[in-house]
Amino acid sequence: MGSLLTNDPIAWLYGLQSHGVKLGLDGIRALLTLLDHPERAYPTTLVGGTNGKGSVSAMLDAMLAASGRRSGLYTSPHLVRPNERIRISGEDVSDSEFHRVLGFVRAACERGLAGGELGAHPSFFEVMTAAALCAFRDAGVDAAVLEVGLGGRLDATNATEPLVSAIVTVSLDHLETLGTTLKAIALEKTGIVRAGRPLVSGVVQPDVVAVIRSRCDALGATWIDARKAKLPSGVRLSLDGTHQRDNARVAVATFQAFSQELGHAPASRAIRRGLETARWPGRLQLVLGAPSILLDGAHNVAGAEALAAHLALRGGPKPVLLFAAMADKNLSGILGPLVPHIASVVATQPGVTRAADSKDVAAAARALGLPAGAEPDPARALEKARALAGPGGLVLVAGSLYLVGAVTAVLEGGSPPGPMSM
Repeated sequence: MGSLLTNDPIAWLYGLQSHGVKLGLDGIRALLTLLDHPERAYPTTLVGGTNGKGSVSAMLDAMLAASGRRSGLYTSPHLVRPNERIRISGEDVSDSEFHRVLGFVRAACERGLAGGELGAHPSFFEVMTAAALCAFRDAGVDAAVLEVGLGGRLDATNATEPLVSAIVTVSLDHLETLGTTLKAIALEKTGIVRAGRPLVSGVVQPDVVAVIRSRCDALGATWIDARKAKLPSGVRLSLDGTHQRDNARVAVATFQAFSQELGHAPASRAIRRGLETARWPGRLQLVLGAPSILLDGAHNVAGAEALAAHLALRGGPKPVLLFAAMADKNLSGILGPLVPHIASVVATQPGVTRAADSKDVAAAARALGLPAGAEPDPARALEKARALAGPGGLVLVAGSLYLVGAVTAVLEGGSPPGPMSM
C-alpha cells in the first residue's frame, strides 16, 4: 500500500492497480457525485466494440475538431504515458494538468472513503475515467468522445449518458469476463445503448446484429447500420489498413447522428478532414529505418486476421515478428493468420503481470512451423529482431498494445511504460 501514500501522482495512480479491475457502476457513479458530476457538463458519445473502437474514436474526435468544436477524447490503454488517454483539441493533456486533475480526483476519493460515500477505493480505470471527465469539464470542451474500456454494460465509461452510442465490431475476446459466445459478448456491449437515442452498429454477423437490434427495440433506441454509410468520394484515410474503411463508416455514421442530436447539420468538409487527419498511434504505424518497424496492436484473432490481410497486400520481404501476448489469450489463434506472412518470430514479454512467458509464446510459434526464439526483455528482443531482419527488412511488432508501448518507449529513447492492468 506504500505507493498509495506517495505524493507522486503517477506513482499513486499506478499503485491503484493493487485494487484490481473492477466491473460495475456503483463506485464510479459515487465518485462522479463527489466530483459534482463532470460528465454532465458537455455532450458525449460512447464507442464500444471488440476491435476498431479506438480508431473510430480517433476519427470521430478529428471530425469534431474539424467542425470547429473543442473536443475531448478518452481512450485506453496508453502506449507509453498515461497522459495519452486524455486528449483535448487533439493534444495529450500536459503533465501539469494531468497531475492537477489526478490530485483533484484523489482528494475526492479520500473524502468519499472517510465519509462513507465510497464503499471501496476506486480502481485505476475508475480514477482515470473520472480524471478525464473532470479535465474535459475544466477545459470547457464542446463535446467528448469516450472509448469503452472493457465490454460495455459494467464499464466505468457507461456511467455517462451519451447522446449517441456505437458498437464497432463484436468478436471473441475477454471470454472470462464477457462470456464465451458472440451473442453473450454482444449483450454485454449493448449495455451502452440508451433509451430513445441512436445506436450506430458496424457489426456484420446476422445473429449478433439480431441481438443488438432486439436491445434497441426494447429501449426504443434508433438502430443505425453503419455499413450503409457513404465515405467522401476519393477520401484518403490517414489510418492504414483495408479494415479502416469499415471503421470509417462507423465514425461517419456516428458523427452524423451526434451532429443531429446536437442540432447541427453534419458538415461534409469536417467528415473528410477528420478521416484524412485522424491520429491513432500503434495501429499499423510504420517507423522508417534500417530496418523499418511496423507497429500494430493486434491482440486477438480478429485483429490478427486484419493484420494478415494488410501484410498480404503489402508485399515485399516477409517481416520478422516481435511478438508478445497476455497469458489469457489464444496464442495459436492470434499467430495462425500471420504464419503465411512471417519469416520468423522473436518472442518477448512486456512488464505486465498478465503477460505470457516468452518461452511459452516461442513454443506456440514453433508448433505452427515458425522459427522462433525467446528473449524476455523487450529492448533486447527488438535488437534481435532488427538483426534478423537486416537493414533492408521489416520488423513487425504485434500481439499486445503493451508490447507496442514498450517498443515505442525504446524507439523514443524514454522510460518504459509503467505496469498497466488495462
